[in-house]
Amino acid sequence: MATTYYQMPPKKVVTWMIVLAVIIVIPATLVRCKRVDSSEVGIKFNKLSVTDQGKLKATTCSGYTFYNPITTDVFTYKTNVRQVNYEPFVVQTRDGAKFRMDPNLSYHLIRSKAIDVFGKYRVDLETIEQGYMRTAIYDAYRINANRYAADELIASRALFEDNVKNMLDSTLKNEGFEVEQFTSQIEPPQSLTDMIDAKNAAVQASLKAENLVKEADANAKIAIAKARGEAEAMRIKADGEAYYNRTIAASLSEKIIQEDWIEKWDGKLPTYQGGGTPLIQLPK
Repeated sequence: MATTYYQMPPKKVVTWMIVLAVIIVIPATLVRCKRVDSSEVGIKFNKLSVTDQGKLKATTCSGYTFYNPITTDVFTYKTNVRQVNYEPFVVQTRDGAKFRMDPNLSYHLIRSKAIDVFGKYRVDLETIEQGYMRTAIYDAYRINANRYAADELIASRALFEDNVKNMLDSTLKNEGFEVEQFTSQIEPPQSLTDMIDAKNAAVQASLKAENLVKEADANAKIAIAKARGEAEAMRIKADGEAYYNRTIAASLSEKIIQEDWIEKWDGKLPTYQGGGTPLIQLPK
């Protein structure tokens, strides 16, 4: 007995294929999934509507996020610390001297302000770094440098950097960014550097000359003190020798007188009336 198979008309086959395609394609078109990493903050926003105040209708999200790509989208920002080394700026001091500033900025996006940042800028962090942040850094340099004369800026370099950082902290925090570290390599104009070097050389030479004078004065005082000591020693020695000589001379004079008297004595004792003894005693 022959087996009979049902054969679907070609039109119905096409119809079913279209239906199947619609069933598969439409959900894939209407629903998408995006994974938001833990180092990121996701912003799920409605592309067609804003609030009454003109702000974007959006919510933050993390992990696997499903959304309708026709009316909704998901944008992500990194929240880890980012470091940006900018090209040098040139700013002028109050007296017109041009200083070269080479800034390096470390910052991170404040997670709670991610929606405000995206609502205002609608661009990635790299674009914000080279746009808004670069302008903010330049303004902080320009405003603070204008408060100093060239020599004042060099003498107060640490205070100048603190003022720039404090201004930048306040400005960026209001926009949703936290400054971690901000450093500057400040280079004064070459003419001013040469003047400073010459001044330092003159000061060093003056200090050296002053030290030489002090050394010579000290050596002279030492020599004088030494000479005084030697003179005093000689005087004491001379006084001792003179005293010795006087003592010896006195002793010798007495003996010489006695010996001279003996040599000239004729052996007769002087006599006195009344039987008195001689007034002169003969040496024993």
